[in-house]
Amino acid sequence: MKKNELKKKVVESIEENRDKIIELGKKIYDNPELGYKEKYATDLVFDALKDLGLKPDKNIAVTGCSALAEGSKPGPRIAFMGEIDAILCHEHPDADSETGAVHACGHNIQSGVMYGAALGLMMTEAFNDLAGSVKFMAVPAEEYVELEYRYDLKDEGKIKYFGGKQELIKRGHLDDVDMAMMMHSLNLGEQGLKALLGPSGNGFVGKKVQFLGKESHAGSAPEEGVNALNAAMLSINNINAQRETFADEDKIRVHPIITKGGDIVNIVPADVRMESYVRGKNVEGIKDANKKVNRAIKSGAMAVGAEVKINDIPGYLPLLDKKELDDILLTNLSEFLDDEDIQNGGTFAGSFDFGDVSHLMPALHPFFGGIKGDLHTRNFELIDEELAYITPAKTLAMTVIDLLYDDGQTAKNIVENHEPALTKEEYIDLLDNFSKDIDFKAKDE
Repeated sequence: MKKNELKKKVVESIEENRDKIIELGKKIYDNPELGYKEKYATDLVFDALKDLGLKPDKNIAVTGCSALAEGSKPGPRIAFMGEIDAILCHEHPDADSETGAVHACGHNIQSGVMYGAALGLMMTEAFNDLAGSVKFMAVPAEEYVELEYRYDLKDEGKIKYFGGKQELIKRGHLDDVDMAMMMHSLNLGEQGLKALLGPSGNGFVGKKVQFLGKESHAGSAPEEGVNALNAAMLSINNINAQRETFADEDKIRVHPIITKGGDIVNIVPADVRMESYVRGKNVEGIKDANKKVNRAIKSGAMAVGAEVKINDIPGYLPLLDKKELDDILLTNLSEFLDDEDIQNGGTFAGSFDFGDVSHLMPALHPFFGGIKGDLHTRNFELIDEELAYITPAKTLAMTVIDLLYDDGQTAKNIVENHEPALTKEEYIDLLDNFSKDIDFKAKDE
């Protein structure tokens, strides 16, 4: 079948099954689960892929699933990803009353788009005219939340890394993959846009901090204690004093929160805990800022004579784009959107673990509209199912066809001419170097 005829057939199949695609996304939305706990979503996507005639594997990284669709000839392999975990936002009207989990980041939409593309390609038997293969992946634990829970999983030997894609890379699930793609929802309406291609994004290192002081009665003998809360507050002020030293081009963001401020009000706080990210647009900028943040934290502890334990945790790498993939997507997207609705290029200060994937292989990560409100807030809301689900499913499925048609020559050319930022070995070494435990005890002069 000619390529354009194949595209038309796949697009028609997605259109005919639009209700089924949107329904899968809605079911995940109605059953929000936090990272490495996505049992419902895993089972749902697993069954949906199985119903398409695929043979999925379940719990590929504690949770999540994947299924391989193979073409009629050997060729490049594409990972087509959709995330399945929720974020914490207790204030959102649809948040789970017990956990606070809600899909205020649109991961349920991603899963629907991934499924929609798989449906269109499988129900039309498109792979008979394609070379290579596509690994459809429902990926867990993109949101970097519940660190204590993930520490427990790590201590139990169930994971090594906190991010789902990091864990998949470590386990070898991308060893046989040549390039990767996924999409993300974003409020673009205020900019008069419907899609954004070729974005860059920040990476980060995560931090878990514990200040240890000495308890005493806060009313009758405060002088006998060492106030760990004061150490934490001084540390935050010290971090703020560093902000003018962060280079503008590195786009550094540091945003600590105190997760435990003490035990009871009439005891000098002896155990205070803090979490933070140190974000940046490039690895060297993150390293430099993190060094300054650790110095600021130690200084806060030293000022009051407290001890501080700093656990640096590998976060995510900055998001890199691949222009050749963006150009193919843009050609297909122009079938559905006007040129003025699409922006090519942009910077996003948030972080995605897809950034890690983009350092290892050519990667495609467009943003689509169809929502209003900011990510991770009570105002996040789906308002246009066509733009959020159906347009990206059609566009990305067409992009798969472009890449794998004609013996997969387009994909082969991109892979052969691509120079990865990191090898897998270099990537693992980098994560391990970011992982650091510091135990700093103030010494009396």
